[in-house]
Amino acid sequence: MKGLFKSKPRTPADIVRQARDLLVFLDRDPDPRENKRDEKMAELCRDIRELKCILYGSSEAEPVPEACAQLTQEFFKENTLRLLIVYLPRLNLEARKDATQVVANLQRQMVNSRLIASEYLEANFDLMDILVSGYENSDMALHYGSMLRDCIRHQSVARYVLESEHMKKFFDYMQLPNFDIAADAAATFKELLTRHKSTVAEFLNKNYDWFFSEYNSKLLESSNYITRRQAVKLLGDVLLDRSNSAVMVRYVSSIANLRILMNLLRESSKSIQIEAFHVFKLFVANQNKPADIVGVLVTNRSKLLRLFAGFKLDKEDEQFEADKAQIVKEIAALEPREA
Repeated sequence: MKGLFKSKPRTPADIVRQARDLLVFLDRDPDPRENKRDEKMAELCRDIRELKCILYGSSEAEPVPEACAQLTQEFFKENTLRLLIVYLPRLNLEARKDATQVVANLQRQMVNSRLIASEYLEANFDLMDILVSGYENSDMALHYGSMLRDCIRHQSVARYVLESEHMKKFFDYMQLPNFDIAADAAATFKELLTRHKSTVAEFLNKNYDWFFSEYNSKLLESSNYITRRQAVKLLGDVLLDRSNSAVMVRYVSSIANLRILMNLLRESSKSIQIEAFHVFKLFVANQNKPADIVGVLVTNRSKLLRLFAGFKLDKEDEQFEADKAQIVKEIAALEPREA
């Protein structure tokens, strides 16, 4: 007889629905007569933990595809993601971590060969405004930053962030005094500029002037060593990407840009020097160098050749040596041209 009264196990959809109901309940202004809030909060944290276990599996069992699909479908049927993001600051630290992992996993879940997370986000781009602005809240920055990077796996979402006013904020976020938050913002910035090649090329071509003005003054010329090192490395990655060839030609035709890179070549840090070299060589290799670029290279020829004579990596690198030899040869052969 006992078996007749056993409670029926909850399905993944049931757990999502209950979590959503609890989020709605807890998001209301607390009623002074309501004494169940702590109990409901504990219940919500357990539900989020359970959702994580369904999506990731456990030490005893792998995730079950059917359960993951059911969970994902229910999650995006209504505004569970919105509620979770908005309510995240009120959760305890463990529940925030679990929620962040749930959101990450859901971005990759296919249901009937569709990425329904992407479809949901395309209809709710304003959620990206909340996530990006999270960098201004030291308690939430790392959770929201992690969620943001998972959401911009979708090209349409990345395009929204790139084309929004938020892109300008990243130049300040990357220099916040809190090292962990600044590093997280830098990781998101790098992801935005490297993941979706065609979207990035379109963005850089359209926004070249303000973007590189900010990039040069706030990052490459920053007083912070780590900011300069990360910025010159990322600049090389972006300019050397074939999809950005038009942007690269434009960048290496600017005498102001050349001067910044030559200053970075003189840094005491070997790491910055090496990364600066990978960008500097593009100025020299450009077959259509403007006359003023040629003039600066000729004027500084002896200093540059002296610098490269003692320029070595800590371990042998044939490609680096070949590039250096070619650059030295090109600089040595330059003749001044009239503008």
